[in-house]
Amino acid sequence: MSYRLLVFDWDGTIIDSAATIAECIQRAAGELALPVPTRERASHVIGLGLHDALRGAVPELTAERYPEFVARYRAHFFARQDDMTLFGGMRELIQDLAAKKTLAIATGKSRRGLDRHLAATGLAPYFSASRCADETRPKPHPAMLLELMQELQVPRERALMIGDTSHDLEMARGAGVDAVAVTYGAHPAESLRDCGPLGCFPDVGSLSQWLSQNG
Repeated sequence: MSYRLLVFDWDGTIIDSAATIAECIQRAAGELALPVPTRERASHVIGLGLHDALRGAVPELTAERYPEFVARYRAHFFARQDDMTLFGGMRELIQDLAAKKTLAIATGKSRRGLDRHLAATGLAPYFSASRCADETRPKPHPAMLLELMQELQVPRERALMIGDTSHDLEMARGAGVDAVAVTYGAHPAESLRDCGPLGCFPDVGSLSQWLSQNG
């Protein structure tokens, strides 16, 4: 199958941010005297919209305290965002793919957050479209992929989702789109394999090799 559209997740797939996000959730919970989630639990919600992610990581978080929690989480995240870097080889892979394919992003980040990261990394020119959790139904609902395929006029059989969480893979399944997973991000390899991706890759190099042979 030759794919025309490659849709990337952002956190944990393109940029090495999953551990930082989980730690920021933990710190915010501790500061508000809420039960601090385990690293596994905090990592599992990465990729969801912010509201779903925080409530999933800290079920005891009430609606009244949600704004305060978000403020604490964002303060920690913004303080560390300049330390987040692209995974090794990712810039080169995206540059190479953009010369041959249409690239897009489907992310649980906000539009403001994604735009800030795209500008900081210099990757914005390589992506033709993107969808964020505050613009449409968040993952694992298939809306992001369905909207991207419609906007870019690509049929589902010519699209491929690339992500690091079960949320990405479930979104792809709901949209009827093929998917592959990277195991260096937020979710462990076993849970990703349970979602039935075409492949699971431990590093950018192996993902690049598969795409050159199958993409």
